[in-house]
Amino acid sequence: MNISVELCAPEDKSIILNLYPLYLYDLAEIRKILPNAYGVFEDTDDYKTLQEQTALFDIWWQKENVLFPYLIRVDGLPAGFGLIATPPYLVDDSEYMMNEFFVMRPFRGNGVGEQAAIELFNRFPGKWMLFTTPTADNLRTQHFWRKTLGNYAPGLYKETDEELPHFGHCKVFRFESGGIR
Repeated sequence: MNISVELCAPEDKSIILNLYPLYLYDLAEIRKILPNAYGVFEDTDDYKTLQEQTALFDIWWQKENVLFPYLIRVDGLPAGFGLIATPPYLVDDSEYMMNEFFVMRPFRGNGVGEQAAIELFNRFPGKWMLFTTPTADNLRTQHFWRKTLGNYAPGLYKETDEELPHFGHCKVFRFESGGIR
């Protein structure tokens, strides 16, 4: 199995846009949310189509060297994405934040996510934070990050439950990358 992580060029952004509704669908189960009146997973009826919703993503290709959209592939096929933010799009004093991270279900459970996450951490040495839903419905993701960070930065990551601006109550992981592995 060949796992690659590549900065997603503007001409390939449709791939991430195609994967994003699958990510939101997975989150709906965890966060116990329903789609809006138009079948789009948003908390308002402002978005009637996926095309309207995905227009919000243009910023990821407009803020070069600030926002980094990465595409994860397995044997050449799209398998997921990692969206990395830097200041001024952070909610604390970290240098990097994993804003979104998603691996499609067919690629889970065989090291794809861990290898992709570690590759992203290594590309951006410094102070990181990432967050996830803290509820019992999200134990699998919490376990994934504990295992991944435990292997990447054993004994060096911190885990807290916090209120984050714009995101609400979250389980937050902080660590430093670079030179660790």
